[in-house]
Amino acid sequence: MQKASASAADAQGNRVVVVYGGTSAERDVSLKSGQAVLAALLRQGIDAVGYDPYEAGLTGLEQLAPEQVFIALHGRGGEDGCLQGALELLGIRYTGSGVLASALGMDKQRTKQVWQALGLPTPESVILSGSSDWQSVVEQLGLPLIVKPVHEGSTLGITIVNSRDELVSAYHEAARFDAQVMAERFVVGDEYTVALLGEQVLPAILVEVPGGFYDYEAKYLSNTTQYHLPCGLSGEDEQALAELCQQAFAAIGGSGWGRVDVMRDADGQFWLLEVNTVPGMTDHSLVPQAAAHAGIGFDQLVVEILATAGWQGDHEAA
Repeated sequence: MQKASASAADAQGNRVVVVYGGTSAERDVSLKSGQAVLAALLRQGIDAVGYDPYEAGLTGLEQLAPEQVFIALHGRGGEDGCLQGALELLGIRYTGSGVLASALGMDKQRTKQVWQALGLPTPESVILSGSSDWQSVVEQLGLPLIVKPVHEGSTLGITIVNSRDELVSAYHEAARFDAQVMAERFVVGDEYTVALLGEQVLPAILVEVPGGFYDYEAKYLSNTTQYHLPCGLSGEDEQALAELCQQAFAAIGGSGWGRVDVMRDADGQFWLLEVNTVPGMTDHSLVPQAAAHAGIGFDQLVVEILATAGWQGDHEAA
């Protein structure tokens, strides 16, 4: 796997297909990400086209004869190892993590199990079902707690729960998005996100939401969400956060680029929440903001992500 340090000249002569859209619940965000990435590649003089697999699936992608694929396909079908596996079989280089890391990163519960096995801090959680003992869940995790679809991104289907009755309705809301639903101990504190680009850790961002919850609207629609760069941590604490996020990303086999979301409680303890192996690239997205603070403009960021595109099998060996 190449390090993320390349110029647009490195991609000249290669047909790049930006894959975005798809059929997941994150389709709208994916369309915005993909269009922004495609525009950046074209501005840099790279031979690039966009493709929405909603149109003709994998067959349509093959017909475009890509030498590299820039994956901007958020959610299931694009971020969960399915597309990565298909591209591996076709011998086409692609951006981001490989099959295993993508599948793990999309599964919040199994990601947490890997972290727990390695002694990395992540809030306790349990899998829910329609027959769960709701009172036992409340007693185990405490209140408030948070309910999430296991295989969904962009905070879709997530609810903060303050009572047993709310837990039942939150489960049914999350079950609209996924057959697997989890409840997690809610960490009260500051929320940080850390982007990784190749071997570089970009500056941490402190996310502040007036409503107190960084949900879909706060992420993509609201103009009141505040992103603090610098994040306000001491140099020592930000370094500790960066090292924790590197460990968390490496634990699932992540490579190329990604983002790790973290909470910090009142005692100063960092708690890992989840990994994003295909983060957003919209005008509200966090990775471009962190890159800009590090002196990396959007176009250069896109080119550097493209430089991480690996050959068949490279991702898992990186």
